[in-house]
Amino acid sequence: MTSQTITAAVSGTWTLGDRTVNRVGFGAMRLTQHGEAFAPDAVPSDRDQAVRVLRHAVELGVNHIDTAAFYFSPLRSANELINRALAPYSDDLVITTKVGPGRDPSGRWLPHATAKQLRGQVEENLRQLGRDHLDVVNLRIVGTDSIAERFGALAELRDAGLIRHLGLSNIQPHHLAEAQAIAPVACVQNQYGIGARPEQEELLRRCGEQGIAFVPFYAIAGAGREAGADGTDCDEVLAVARARGVSPAQVRLAWTLHRGPHVLAIPGTGNPDHLTQNVAAGALRLTKDERTVLDSLQPATA
Repeated sequence: MTSQTITAAVSGTWTLGDRTVNRVGFGAMRLTQHGEAFAPDAVPSDRDQAVRVLRHAVELGVNHIDTAAFYFSPLRSANELINRALAPYSDDLVITTKVGPGRDPSGRWLPHATAKQLRGQVEENLRQLGRDHLDVVNLRIVGTDSIAERFGALAELRDAGLIRHLGLSNIQPHHLAEAQAIAPVACVQNQYGIGARPEQEELLRRCGEQGIAFVPFYAIAGAGREAGADGTDCDEVLAVARARGVSPAQVRLAWTLHRGPHVLAIPGTGNPDHLTQNVAAGALRLTKDERTVLDSLQPATA
């Protein structure tokens, strides 16, 4: 598959909030350092290369970028790299950010923000990105506790004009209904890919029925998570990749996009060649037989 001339437009489009975006976007988490994300011994990325990657992503038609104020290394901040590379922002660019987790300047994780602390996190994202409002803000959570107070605080910031649309990240299925009783949910961003747990399939289906964008993270890395793809893969994925002359990462992205027209991929990389390949995966149309083989890798629903 020739990737040099393929743009994100070939992946199709979906509505994120009130904006139309190409279904292959870009995740900024890996822009700030090499190696495992957020690891204290990771090597800071090259600033100029990170800027080039961001600008090339936009040149390739990417108009959905996912970021967060807590994506930083000792020398790099993803938000500030985005600001440097892309401001003034084009009208069609949607920047999605996350709040909830926090990190101190040394990189140590802090307790998740309270409802009162969320405004400060929103304002920090605004400052770093150089925006007067945020397109989409996802409340990222850990655990199963109620999110009503925190999501309600973000809804108030939306009403105040600091946020246009709200989303959720790393949630359980019951959180979606809890949030929707407070304010509309534009997207759900959860870990998802080949081998995803059954509850993620339920969320994907529910989002599709309601027209909500479902945005997988770690779609390429799978169990590798922050460490990224480790060069190994299961035989089924490798067989499809060999037969089609593409990388296993491209097979994983293509499979994810095949799960529904409302699925938006946000693969992240600091490597220009990987960026080009990720965008090109939007043109890979898996056959019915290939999808059946890859679907069989999903855990059975209890």
